[in-house]
Amino acid sequence: QARFDFRWEDQFNLSLDPETARSFHDETLPAEPAKTAHFCSMCGPKFCSMRISRDISERFGAEDGTELSQEAIAAGMMEKSREFAASGNRVYLPLAE
Repeated sequence: QARFDFRWEDQFNLSLDPETARSFHDETLPAEPAKTAHFCSMCGPKFCSMRISRDISERFGAEDGTELSQEAIAAGMMEKSREFAASGNRVYLPLAE
């Protein structure tokens, strides 16, 4: 749950070596605002599986917070597939100049 909610301090404290976990995180995302970011340096903000899952839940989930239906999950994945295809099916986008 700490990972899904981006509760970084909880994640560090749950690790086997909190100090090392915290230093690795701070090394890859050294800016102060990044320490509370809702993504990590592994996938970044555009491909964060936790953020994408939350976006799908918020967009297609029931108002009462119940679990998504399989149809709703499939609809969300289909939308993301269309976005990916519209970007040229490229995992790595060209650098901005």
